[in-house]
Amino acid sequence: MIVIAVRAGVKEPLPALRLYRSVGQPRAAVLLLHGGRADALEPPPALNLPLARMRPFVRAIGRATAGRPVALGRVRYGHRGWNGERADAARDARLAMDELATLAGAVPTVLVGHSMGARAALHAAGHPQVKAVVGLAPWCPPEDPVDHLAGRTVVLLHGDRDRITDPAQTWAFAARARAAGADVRELPMPGGDHAMLRGAADWHAHTTRLVLELLGTAS
Repeated sequence: MIVIAVRAGVKEPLPALRLYRSVGQPRAAVLLLHGGRADALEPPPALNLPLARMRPFVRAIGRATAGRPVALGRVRYGHRGWNGERADAARDARLAMDELATLAGAVPTVLVGHSMGARAALHAAGHPQVKAVVGLAPWCPPEDPVDHLAGRTVVLLHGDRDRITDPAQTWAFAARARAAGADVRELPMPGGDHAMLRGAADWHAHTTRLVLELLGTAS
């Protein structure tokens, strides 16, 4: 983890980037973004279920990239919710990318986000270091922009039993992003729910395989 400085007994603001694994000279990076709420200004709690849902993905991706020059981390949110036009999670995702550039240089990065985290990752995909986004049960409102996704790879996975985010909106977003010039792949997860508990092993395996593929020779 990044060490937080303390001066005069006052803790500095926590960074948006939290590293699970750092390497001396990374050639690529993977950042994970967990879900949240539509509206909530308080910070995520210490016992955070959306963050816990991403831990199996961290472990799987960590094992698959072990020994490779790949930095692995997550985006830390300052607020629990998206919060309308504030788009707090997207702002934190872009800030984390800037912090990653400062720490590791201009390394190609794959963003893996769930629900609100996928929405944040898609918003942040215009950052010059973002190579690809993997969206898990993503939140894709029809008003969200897509033009900045031109030249990026976007992979969207969604289960047909999701009652929190709408798979139909995901596939509509995919069509708009493809028309805008993104390389879009759609991966339906039959029987999958929003929490990714049904067929959990398949969610983890598909995501890990996709990350390795998207890292390509950079890994």
